[in-house]
Amino acid sequence: MTQPALTIASLLSDPRLVKAATSWLKGERYCLEDLGSLSDPIAELLQRRDAFDVVLLQQGVTPPEALQGLRQQGVLLPAVVVGEVNGRVDYHEAEVHLPQDQLEQVVYSLDAAVSRFLRKGLSAQSESGSESASTPLSWRLPNRLQGRLGYLGVFYKRDPSLFLRNLPEPDHGELRQSLQRGYRDILISYFKDPAAANQAIESFVHSAFFCDLPVNSVVEIHVDLMDSFWKQLRLEGHKNDFLQDYRLALLDVMAHLCEMYRRSIPPDLPLAEPPPGEAVG
Repeated sequence: MTQPALTIASLLSDPRLVKAATSWLKGERYCLEDLGSLSDPIAELLQRRDAFDVVLLQQGVTPPEALQGLRQQGVLLPAVVVGEVNGRVDYHEAEVHLPQDQLEQVVYSLDAAVSRFLRKGLSAQSESGSESASTPLSWRLPNRLQGRLGYLGVFYKRDPSLFLRNLPEPDHGELRQSLQRGYRDILISYFKDPAAANQAIESFVHSAFFCDLPVNSVVEIHVDLMDSFWKQLRLEGHKNDFLQDYRLALLDVMAHLCEMYRRSIPPDLPLAEPPPGEAVG
């Protein structure tokens, strides 16, 4: 049975980003609506708030006061922020960041944004008690998404058709290169900007998890980039013995990825019943 589409409010203003995002949001699962070309996309989003499941933002385009206004009115949607990974929060704490040169990962970032928001939204729902017509969207939306995606959506339900190994060859190669660029962002900022590095790790790990990137492929990406850095430093006559410290970055990524897998298992799964006639010891 085909999954119902998630309706995405795109506030991207750059036509190149819109084209790139659209090319990867294929099939019936996603419905992308371009609000970024309107004269007042925020007003449209407010007016049709119940029609959208996710919002796609372009960093630096929507004024901070407009995003603050959305928060104050309780209009909080799962969000992917396209732009520089700088460690800052643009919209809300559950947002997912995706660099412009890695839009091949937009599908996985959207899945991560929905899952992160569901975990946060369910907590808000449990505190708010019963719903009413005046309940803020940020509290009503989790129930809507939960009913559409199933309860396992809270626990990072994945779509096997989007796994790296199941993608067509051209898409497979482009996604692999995009993941390499994402991992390079981690290495560049790891020691000089911890906040940006942590955001880059989250972005990479989300995509690695949702595309089911094998662990050995993560190690291969790390080794290939370290080898490239080593050769460059050697050609430029710089010392390169400090590169071994970047093993910490690999361990950090692996720790985050393991946490994703841990969270993907619902805590209250029923125990399997023994076969008929078999005694329970």
